[in-house]
Amino acid sequence: AMAAPRRPSGGGLRRAPQDGRLDEINKEFLCDPKFSDEEDLEEKLAAFKEKYMEFDLNNQGEIDLMSVKRMMEKLGAPKTHLELKKMISEVTGGVSDTISYQDFVNVMLGKRSAVLKLVMMFEGKANENNPKPSGPPPERDIASLP
Repeated sequence: AMAAPRRPSGGGLRRAPQDGRLDEINKEFLCDPKFSDEEDLEEKLAAFKEKYMEFDLNNQGEIDLMSVKRMMEKLGAPKTHLELKKMISEVTGGVSDTISYQDFVNVMLGKRSAVLKLVMMFEGKANENNPKPSGPPPERDIASLP
C-alpha cells in the first residue's frame, strides 16, 4: 500500500506561513531606498501587515473583491460592485483583480491617493477616537504629543 499523502494538509497553521511571507516582503520595503526617508517605516509596515492579514479573508495571500466588499461593509462604507472594482484597479494599476501585499503597501506608502488608502486612514482615525463618554477629546491628546 503506497498511498502516500500527496501533500501535507496544513490545518490550523495556514496563518503562520503567510505571516512569515509578509515579514519577508516588509524587509524588502525596509531595504528599498525609495522609502528610506519614510518616518516610522517599520511601525507602519507592521500595521499594514496586520491590516492586510485581517482583510485577506481567503488566506490566498491576496485581497479579492469579496474581501474588499466585506472590509468596506465592516468599515461602514459599503460600495457597489463597480466601485469595488475601481478601488482594486486603482491599487493594482488595473493589472489584477486581486490586491497583493506589495500593491497594498505601495499604495499606503505612495503619494498617490486611492480610495482604499483614504478609507484606511479614516478607519485609523475612527479607531483613535472611538466614542468614550468621559475624558478629554482625543484630538487634543494626539496634537499635544511632541
